Amino acid sequence: MRVTVLGASGYGGMLLLRILSTHPDVERVTASARSTAGTDIREADPGLPHAAVTHGPVDATVVSPDEALADPGDVVFSALPHGASASVCAPVLGRVPVIDLSADFRFVDAGRFEAAYGAPPPEPAHQAESVYGLSEWYRHELASAMVIANPGCYPTAALLPLLPIAAAGLVAGPVVINAISGISGAGRSAKQNLLFAERNENANAYAPGTRHRHGAEITERLELAGANGGAMPPVFFNPHLAPIKQGMAVTTVVPVSQPATAVDALRARYADEPFVELTGGTPPETRHVRGSNRIRIGWAQEDGHLILMSVIDNLWKGASGQAVQNMNIRFGLPETAGLHHGIEL
Repeated sequence: MRVTVLGASGYGGMLLLRILSTHPDVERVTASARSTAGTDIREADPGLPHAAVTHGPVDATVVSPDEALADPGDVVFSALPHGASASVCAPVLGRVPVIDLSADFRFVDAGRFEAAYGAPPPEPAHQAESVYGLSEWYRHELASAMVIANPGCYPTAALLPLLPIAAAGLVAGPVVINAISGISGAGRSAKQNLLFAERNENANAYAPGTRHRHGAEITERLELAGANGGAMPPVFFNPHLAPIKQGMAVTTVVPVSQPATAVDALRARYADEPFVELTGGTPPETRHVRGSNRIRIGWAQEDGHLILMSVIDNLWKGASGQAVQNMNIRFGLPETAGLHHGIEL
């Protein structure tokens, strides 16, 4: 396979290059980034092993998006920011599969997208054909998708534990999601609030309740999966930033009508999933999934509530790892291809 990676100088793009460089079915990887076009790929990412270029599939020189998309190969990964990703990919939409790590194609409801992002969805002609890339829930649709909307990291970690319960119609009241993310979840751009002196020994909540964009993404997917005609109780999403580089821990409190049945639904849904590990009453930890495409899910029951605990690596299962998992599904490859071993950034 020939692969193009747009936005190769950001965290998502850098990790994509490293994963794809050892993927058994990838023959060539073209890296594109407007800011570093014309430079050696190892200058853009000094941590990329030299063997990935000298003896592997990664092209030595970063090229511009226009040059990359003139001959995009078999699939395009876009690790560009929302608002830019869809427009840059426009020349190849409908021609080759595009796996988009931004939010540009994630919403079914255009009004909900506009409320969250302040503008109508871009490339409206291709919105209806996009498939939400939560791998474990949309395999059938992903197998023929031309636009794959990779989920956000927070929604991935929150939805995978919640969806089996919502699909069974067992949610009995407002859902409260408290989530902690590593700093890499905010991207690689220079921002004062992300400086080491600002973040070290410091943690805080931000955009709590219904104010965060990912809360709208989570709510829409729960409604679409729900067994009650799309109706869902309110979802309150409270993200926090913690002084760790990568990793995400989510604790969700959900009232359920039948706690034991809800746990059974969770166990049954993920019994054979290669990247989902159920820990039962043992709370999972971020260090146990660092550098991997796995999610670990634990739970506790109390007074008619289920307390769901989940952890992912936000750069892996929350972004680039899941994107490669979706590529594997789309092209009929073994779903775990290229994702057996962890790679640190």
